[in-house]
Amino acid sequence: MNRQDMLAGLLAQAASEGGELVTLRAIIEEASEMGADRAMHRLGLSDDNAQDDIDELRELLQAWRDAKASASKAAIAWIVRGILAMLLIGIAVRIGVPDMLR
Repeated sequence: MNRQDMLAGLLAQAASEGGELVTLRAIIEEASEMGADRAMHRLGLSDDNAQDDIDELRELLQAWRDAKASASKAAIAWIVRGILAMLLIGIAVRIGVPDMLR
């Protein structure tokens, strides 16, 4: 029996019994599973390779996050170096180093 048949049977049972709580919960569960299956199929994740695809996507996402973090750390390091270099140049000009070199 497939999920659609199961859901149809549960709906018929709920209609005949006046909708007991157990039957309604079973209907909700079957409908939820059918919706999840449909969504996974539409996303192309309903085959046997779906778990491998998800694992690969997670690895790619982690690599992207690592690269982004590394790039921002490198940018901050270069900005700090630039500020320190400008500070040293300013100190050198202030104490007259260019005049000493003439």
